[in-house]
Amino acid sequence: MTAPETAGTGLRTAHLASRPGARPTVGEIISVLILLLIVLAAVAPRLLAPGDPLGISPADAFQAPSWQHPFGTDESGRDVYTRVVHGAGESLLIGLAATAIGLGLALVIGILGAVAGRAVDFATTRINEVLFALPGLLLALVFIAIVGPGVATTTVAVGLSTAPGYARIIRTQIRAVRGSAYIEAAVVLGHSSPRILGRHILPNALAPVFVLATLGVGQAIVWASSLSFLGLGAVPPAPEWGAMLAAGRPYIELAWWMTVCPGLAIVATAAASTALGRSIQARTRQGDG
Repeated sequence: MTAPETAGTGLRTAHLASRPGARPTVGEIISVLILLLIVLAAVAPRLLAPGDPLGISPADAFQAPSWQHPFGTDESGRDVYTRVVHGAGESLLIGLAATAIGLGLALVIGILGAVAGRAVDFATTRINEVLFALPGLLLALVFIAIVGPGVATTTVAVGLSTAPGYARIIRTQIRAVRGSAYIEAAVVLGHSSPRILGRHILPNALAPVFVLATLGVGQAIVWASSLSFLGLGAVPPAPEWGAMLAAGRPYIELAWWMTVCPGLAIVATAAASTALGRSIQARTRQGDG
């Protein structure tokens, strides 16, 4: 199930403020701390790991986790902890860029389907249904097979694969807002269609997009890492989490930490972003209620 589906089609206008007196839960605090740590690693990796993620030391190959090497070393003696920290930037950038591409395409499809007339709505809906019928990761694989592998291609492929779910929700939101009483009042007052769309419909219909984006970033990172693991994205020795998983696969019995540590980084990032997104969604519903 994709992140847009998880968010649901019944999202209303999003207000970040929760009910008076509501305090953040332990899960929310942990999720925020994990994401802040990931962002710090992405923005300033040398504050957490000053070493060279590509520097090799054959004499130190396959060392188990220790005080000197918290996550152990790989087959070339590179420090896995340093590589995981420095890999946060590329993995997070791919996740954010893929989410932005998916949302951007979904906005175009959703807005056209909701306001451009029945013929356009029928066409965009049928296209969206065809794309939605394909599993997201399969759609990304098809795109990569046509265009070719690479980090940029993987990012675009993941973005395209998430767009159908976002588009369905955006279209539903816009159509729901168009039927509201204040939109009818704006029409009666003689406001032009572009003004109604820009000042009333879109700000209210698209408010939940930030919730979808929070949920979608974690999913995009997982998918991009999966494609890198298959050799279709970043390739070793790039310090990208999926590429690190692929590099450690042949040595899983000899050096389990080469796959477990970057795998835990992927899981922690995806879980934290998803948990935070669900929490924001729940608080939004409480505020609307």
